[in-house]
Amino acid sequence: MLLPQEIIRCKRDGKSLDNEQIKAFVTGLVDHSFNDAQVGAMAMAIRLQGMDINETVALTKHMMNSGVVLSWPEIDGPIVDKHSTGGVGDKVSFMLAAIVAANGGYVPMISGRGLGHTGGTVDKLESITGFNVTPTNEKFQAIVKDVGMAIIAQTENLAPADKRLYAIRDVTSTVDSIPLITASILSKKLAAGLDNLVMDIKVGNGAQMNTIADARVLAKSIVDVANGAGVKTQAIITDMNQVLGNSAGNALEIKETLDYLSGAYREPRLHQVVTSLACAMLVDSNLANDNKHASTLVENSLSNGKAAEVFAKMICALGGPADLFDKPWQSMVQAQVIQDIVVQESGYITSMQTRDIGLAVVSLGGGRVDNTQSVDHSVGFDAILPLGTKVSKGDVIARVHASDQESAKNAAQNYLAMLAITEQAKEVEPVIYETVS
Repeated sequence: MLLPQEIIRCKRDGKSLDNEQIKAFVTGLVDHSFNDAQVGAMAMAIRLQGMDINETVALTKHMMNSGVVLSWPEIDGPIVDKHSTGGVGDKVSFMLAAIVAANGGYVPMISGRGLGHTGGTVDKLESITGFNVTPTNEKFQAIVKDVGMAIIAQTENLAPADKRLYAIRDVTSTVDSIPLITASILSKKLAAGLDNLVMDIKVGNGAQMNTIADARVLAKSIVDVANGAGVKTQAIITDMNQVLGNSAGNALEIKETLDYLSGAYREPRLHQVVTSLACAMLVDSNLANDNKHASTLVENSLSNGKAAEVFAKMICALGGPADLFDKPWQSMVQAQVIQDIVVQESGYITSMQTRDIGLAVVSLGGGRVDNTQSVDHSVGFDAILPLGTKVSKGDVIARVHASDQESAKNAAQNYLAMLAITEQAKEVEPVIYETVS
């Protein structure tokens, strides 16, 4: 028998784990022969000592096979997905899945909850009254077949080893380990039975990867492991030096999604990320001939309302309301206090401490400090002005949504401290940096 403490010691001392040791760890995640303290210690050992490509592949495959691995024999079309390494205000998955499904792709998206300072796709969906993020596998597959997309949480049967490890990483400062990020993402994605995957690797002060060099390492790790496992994968490195879109917070990001899909408002940087990822997914899955063709398909599915229709059908199929687009705030809770954040000086917004804004949402109650904590879906920030905007003293640069006046006041003061306002404008980072394939 392989003792947990001996496996931990091996990795703690910088040695490579063999297949049997990794299998024992993954088994321990599922049957709890590794207790929470041991899982946390193992995660920290991996975070500090790293894993080579063979270890990462083994960890990914064992976590994938820790539960059900889906197949799609009844679907005659590409099974495609996208995953983001997470950021602040990142609601891309909702728009992207709807666009790809509207153009003939099938998107079985298995997503996570908030992790560290980043918001969780599942937490955002749970803002919607009645929405069920944990359907049976049979219902999940049926909705993907009928609607073209479904976004759910990890069920007990899909990559259960990752589900437990994911929650413990969140509260042990081991979120930013490249092997753990790679195995976590790909175990869920490979368990979904994908043909193609596009990765959105965030880089910047609001991302897990702060430098382009680190982002490239993660992108290469994911692309190498996924392609080695037989899933055609490319990664696009995108900017996270500011909030993506104009909102950060669970219900607020669902509202921005509805505005985007309906055409009421599409924040330009958000739209560029969505379009770039959608084009990659459509081309890789042979639903478009090239990027120009894909771009036309994307714009058509937005302008003719097909993408919005697909998203609305998914919401309804998973227990949400049929009229979410028409009456969003009848099916989502608004914050008790909504307060303008007013700038105290004139100039240009030249920097944003994006990670701190994400943590401010957590502090308002919109995320978790421990993995058993409930989430206040109503809180966060919206009407966020982007970098490069010229402002005058007294302008509203964002709004805070909070549960009480004191929380709102503190969050507004903190938000102002997270921005730099200067007399001279500075060049804003590009939205899309590069592609790794």
